[in-house]
Parts: sequence; structure tokens; C-alpha cells
Amino acid sequence: MPTRRAFIGQTAAFLGLAATGRQVSAASPAPLTAREAVVQLAPDSYPATSIWGYEGRAPGPAIRVLQGERVRRRVVNELPEPTSVHWHGIRVDNAMDGVSGLTQQAVPPGESFDYDFVAPDAGTYWYHAHNRSWVQVARGLHGPLIVEEAEPPEVDREETLVLDDWLLDPETALIDESFDHPMSMSHGGRIGNLITTNGRFDLSIPVARHMRLRLRLINASNARIFPLQITGLRGWTVALDGMPLAAPEPLEDVLVLAPAQRADLIVDVTAEAGETAHLVRIGNDDRPASQVAFPVSGSAAQTPRAAPAALPPNSVSGLGSLADARPLRLVMSGGAMGRMDSALLGGERLGFRDLAARGRFWAFNEMAEMTQTPLADLSIGEPVRLEIVNETVFPHAMHLHGMHFREIRDGRPVGPMRDTLLVAAQETREIGFVADNPGDWLFHCHMLSHAESGMMTWVRVT
Repeated sequence: MPTRRAFIGQTAAFLGLAATGRQVSAASPAPLTAREAVVQLAPDSYPATSIWGYEGRAPGPAIRVLQGERVRRRVVNELPEPTSVHWHGIRVDNAMDGVSGLTQQAVPPGESFDYDFVAPDAGTYWYHAHNRSWVQVARGLHGPLIVEEAEPPEVDREETLVLDDWLLDPETALIDESFDHPMSMSHGGRIGNLITTNGRFDLSIPVARHMRLRLRLINASNARIFPLQITGLRGWTVALDGMPLAAPEPLEDVLVLAPAQRADLIVDVTAEAGETAHLVRIGNDDRPASQVAFPVSGSAAQTPRAAPAALPPNSVSGLGSLADARPLRLVMSGGAMGRMDSALLGGERLGFRDLAARGRFWAFNEMAEMTQTPLADLSIGEPVRLEIVNETVFPHAMHLHGMHFREIRDGRPVGPMRDTLLVAAQETREIGFVADNPGDWLFHCHMLSHAESGMMTWVRVT
């Protein structure tokens, strides 16, 4: 007789066929192996770097499916410690969310776990480790997850660009092991000294004049905020965090990507043949540096094209009226130069010095740890208004699992749907969402060392 797991797998494959009309195999999921590997991250004059990567790559292999298709991967753990995989931005069933300790147990070394879920929304997403993520993501455990529209926009070329930084020993090019250093945990997070795109510090993509590109940008870094501009290109933002904008927005200023955020751009090459266009990164000293170079040769067309049309929208619950929305409040405190005198840890109120000695530098609503009880028990379909108060002197990229939200200003929803919001120092923001996905859903800072040292909570939807 078939086991319960086998029966569920066969049923899921049948349902996937019915939902998409495409052939779905009931065979074992494709493997996605987390293992150690050696790659050349730094320039050739430096030694190679030992990483942890999916299929031994950094970033891991791109997973591409059509909207409405299933993602089926057997994560095989060949690492020396347990791991799990979170599918960032995808509205999955809660059991597939990959949060060790909340939605599943971490996968021990030598064992595997089958992830199987439908990708309901077209867009740019990613996957990454979610057990000891401040260590495992910094070692390279992440990759892009692309869900294609049934009718994609007309472009000449599409590129997925995974932005990352690495903290390496300048002599050996090995990954710096100071993951728990109090300085990075209590300040802005772990910031690397080598910046890469798709695992390269000098990525160059040849193009032609008047070529139209779709650029899928993913910030996979632990803590770095990427302020980006374009030169030699005319561009539009067409989606943020996978969710299409109502209308393309001309990219005329700086595009800011916080950790975990994504942006889809459509750009036309305006630079002349023989010149080089760039995706530019703005440094702390406001000096630009090339994130990606686009050397131009030849011409793809004689004249520029008209502005692109909007991407087809995803079917995400609208906010509707906020009159009956559940009000929630989350106060962020702590960090270096903060005003947090004390917080609760393990049911005991401790002073900041004692908290720091235990590796806790931050708190949500005076709780310096993941709580046993949720921030809120929500009913399915219930609208929520969540005020986020940042009392610290550092920005925080706040990520909600399992659902999407919109920002609320002056009592009204504004802007696109997002799953990650950058809240600046000493700033108060408000978001609204519909609790339309049952389960236990994490809400945390995606500066990953901040999450580990106190900035995690969760909501329950039933």
C-alpha cells in the first residue's frame, strides 16, 4: 500500500495537471543539493573561495516555471549542519515555507526534504537558506526563482542579476568567519568587501544599440542596501518584489534595493556603438561604480521603441476598506547608539549589557527573541493595519512571509504590493494586508544578523 507521503505526492501531481493543463510528472522531485564548493569570486590574482552553494554554485541554479505551475525540488543536505529553504515572496502553503523551528524542522546533514508548491504569481523571486540564515546565506546559499508570465513582454534579451556582497579575508580570499561579531550584529549588519553580480565582480553583458532588455534584479546580500542608477540606458520599473506596477515608471532617479527586495526593469540601450552602458551602484561617498557593464556594438534597430506596456497583474487580494482593519503596532528598538535599556529574553527582563552578552542587540515590542505566541492571531480574510515604528538609528528591511502588503499613507493604500519594506532610521511606516493565507508566518528584519539577534516575530492566520 502507498505511504501517506506518496499518496499526497501523486494527488498533488494530478491536481497540478488539472490546474495548468500541462503534463506534470509524478516522479521524484529534481534534486537541489546544498554542498560545499570552491569558486573563483575574487580576481584571478587571488585564491579561489570555499563557499556553500546549491549545486555547488553561487548563486544557485535559476529555477524557472510558468505561472500556475508547480515547483518540486528535493533539497539534499550535504553540509556539515542542518538547513532549510525559504521560497522568498512566493505565496506557498505554510508547510512549504521553509522556516526551521516554525514551519518545519531543519534538514539534518545527509538527509533531504521535498518541497512541492504551486507558484501562483508571475514575477522575480528567490530562494535561500532559512536555518542559521545569517551564516548560510552569507556563505552562498541562495538562488533566483523566476515565475514567467503566460504572455511575457516583448524584449530582445532577459537577464537575471543577483546582487550580493562577500566578506572575505583579503589575503586568502576565504569567507571571514566572524558571523557573530557584535559590531555587525549591533550596527548595520554584515557588509562585505567584495561586491558581485551573479557571482562575478566584473560582470559584462554585450548588447547592441536600441536593444530592449528585461533586467530582473535581486538583492541577495545579508545587509547591503544597493542604490542603483543607469547610464547609457533608458529604463522603466515594471515590477517590485515580483508584483507588477499598474503602469511602468520611468527610471530617472536612484532605485534603492534593500536586502531581499527585487525590481524588474525594462531598459533600452541608448549608448552608441563602441561605448559602454552601465547599471551603476552609488557608493557611500556618492561616487558611482559599475555594478554591471553593457558594452555596445552594432545596432538592434534604427530608432528607439515606444515605452513598454504594463505587465499583467497578479491575482492578489486587494485591501478594500480599512475601516474594520485590525490595528497592530511593532516597535523596533536596540542596536548601537540606541535607547533600549532592557528587553525580555526567556521570560526574564535583562539590561542591554546582559542582552548583548547573550548575542541579543535588538527587540520587537521589548521582546529580544522569537516569541512562543504570535504578534497577532488573525482570522482568514481579515484586513490588517500594521504600524512599524523604528526607534533605532539604523534602517531595517522588514519582510512578511506568505502574504503581500501595501503601504498606507494618510489612511489610504499607496504604491505597489510588496513583501519587503525598508524602514529608515527613526522612521514610522504603516502597511496593510489581508490575512488570506492560513498558517504561521514569520515577520522579520532581512538584515539577517539583526533577525538572529532579536528582530523576529510572527503572525498566525486561521
